[in-house]
Amino acid sequence: MIGQVKNICCIGAGYVGGPTMAVMAYKCPDIQFNVVDTNPIRVEKWNDKDLSNLPIYEPGLKEIIQKCRNKNLYFSLDVEKHIREADMVFISVNTPIKTSGIGAGKASDLKWVEKSARQISKYAKGTTIVVEKSTLPVKTAETIKQILDTESENLDTHNSKKFTVLSNPEFLSEGNAINDLLNPDRVLIGGDDKSSINKLASIYTRWISKEKIITTNLWSSELSKLISNAFLAQRVSSINSVTALCEETGAHIQDVSLAVGLDKRIGDRFLQSGPG
Repeated sequence: MIGQVKNICCIGAGYVGGPTMAVMAYKCPDIQFNVVDTNPIRVEKWNDKDLSNLPIYEPGLKEIIQKCRNKNLYFSLDVEKHIREADMVFISVNTPIKTSGIGAGKASDLKWVEKSARQISKYAKGTTIVVEKSTLPVKTAETIKQILDTESENLDTHNSKKFTVLSNPEFLSEGNAINDLLNPDRVLIGGDDKSSINKLASIYTRWISKEKIITTNLWSSELSKLISNAFLAQRVSSINSVTALCEETGAHIQDVSLAVGLDKRIGDRFLQSGPG
């Protein structure tokens, strides 16, 4: 199954895309990974011979980059070429909060996701699996599907194109991203095409046990990512509220966090006061 996926493109060389593709390349040396971005400074930093100049710092990242870069891992500005050659394309672009228009200050701005979908629709050849990596509102996959189908029909009436869309959100914590990728609690894959799901799952099973791979429909996968983020934010908010109580009562927040966190029903993760 895995032999059918030989070339993977990731649109977006940011905090998720770069490390994720690096770990995949490290674990799957027979697959070529091309990480593309429109930001020349960012791409230049990923390609810098001095690994201390990588655009992000994560323990263990530069060692993996050193082993894989220019072997089966490449960073490039040539979006068209690498989409065209890819069997599978990951969308891992920023989704900032809207600054204007409907939903300003509240809703996610999906302009980069939509632009990526149009690029894929325009440049892809044959059958392409499109994978959401960005944190997205529920039902974004439906928008991506519509763009892929509509744009490809308008742009290419002679060559047959087929797209399937999967959701594969990442659950990374800053400072632990490489370990989170190498030893995840779970891998979540959402979709409605069994063959595409199996192809993506077979990549992860190179280093992750099948028991940790959860498959759902698209909407469950998208929503699970948002709910995970919300629950973690809720825990940080709660412990910060407890900090105020400690200041009033003379209790020590470190002691309270330790005592509460040792309860197996609660756990000790994300119980440190601060910005989170």
